[in-house]
Amino acid sequence: MKRRHVLSLLGGALALPARAAPAAPGEPVAWPEVTLLNGTRWSATQAQGRAVVVVFWSTSCPYCERHNAHVAKLQRAAAGLPLEIVTATRDRDAQAVRRYMESHRYDFRVTLDAAPMAAALSTRRMIPLTVAVDRQGRLKQVIPGEMFEDDVLELLRLAT
Repeated sequence: MKRRHVLSLLGGALALPARAAPAAPGEPVAWPEVTLLNGTRWSATQAQGRAVVVVFWSTSCPYCERHNAHVAKLQRAAAGLPLEIVTATRDRDAQAVRRYMESHRYDFRVTLDAAPMAAALSTRRMIPLTVAVDRQGRLKQVIPGEMFEDDVLELLRLAT
């Protein structure tokens, strides 16, 4: 009896739904709904028919600071194109992130909800980490580390 009870418990545990893995290259992204620093929500609706670049970063990372300057240029160059830029900071202090954004004059979207974004896109924890998703909503690339300005601006091609 005891053995059967243990096996039935294990069977029940094994039947639980597995946690979804991040999209692999070529697979569709299951976008989470996240709250942006300005209090608005961002979800799959904003990604429909648009390419999306997501950058994971932190206010204390000097590589991210240089990388984010390129992301800001990408944001300006993408005006009017079907390209969304959303960044996810690993920081937890919203006021510190606001001060950072203001002091650098960045206006790209930023969320502190990095965990759900990472769950959808990549298990890599390094920063900066840039993720490119095509207009069909499929993961194209996960690019670890700081990128050169030209390489960041090359992400504009996702919008075509």
